Amino acid sequence: MTRATEVAEPRIVVVPATPDRWADVVTILGGNGDRGCWCQAPRGRSGGYGKAPIGERRETLRSQLEDQPPPGMLAYVDDEVAGWCGFGVRPRLPRLVNSRTIPAIDDKPVWSILCFNIRVGYRRRGVAAALLDGVVDFARRSGAPGVEAYPIDPEGGRIDVSFGYVGLTPMFEKVGFRRVLETAAHSDRRPRWLMRLDFDGTRPLRS
Repeated sequence: MTRATEVAEPRIVVVPATPDRWADVVTILGGNGDRGCWCQAPRGRSGGYGKAPIGERRETLRSQLEDQPPPGMLAYVDDEVAGWCGFGVRPRLPRLVNSRTIPAIDDKPVWSILCFNIRVGYRRRGVAAALLDGVVDFARRSGAPGVEAYPIDPEGGRIDVSFGYVGLTPMFEKVGFRRVLETAAHSDRRPRWLMRLDFDGTRPLRS
């Protein structure tokens, strides 16, 4: 009789993106070189695609690694860097503060999840979910009042990876996020939902 072969689950570790991990940030976000977003487009602190001087977005992100909290978390699978989740304190993010499509529902300094970037070869292996858990845990331990996200609902369909960077609603619902409102923002022609996880137990006013 043939014995079943046990396949070990990958060991995923999630940590803040600190200055000493810059090389790993480049591995995840540097595929398009200076033409890439470098997690600046959703922040509104640096020029958009084709508008910023060469290297500006890259160096802006590098300087942000000194911030508290830093601009993102990194995931490692068996010690190999595998993914990035960008986030920030909402009142410090000009693009969100001035957004006409994703409104502020209150004045809490919640942390806003901006994007996921999973390295080719590590997708569909639980890396994005681990990053989400890492951000939520880090935010809670750092004293944040809660975490917001702006994902899309796949409604049972497949989502192109280039549009799924904002995350998918089921992943957030699994860890307790609630849908607060359907925003006017879109990705992959689907509306983005404002979802919230409040650590103090209160519910957003619009829920």
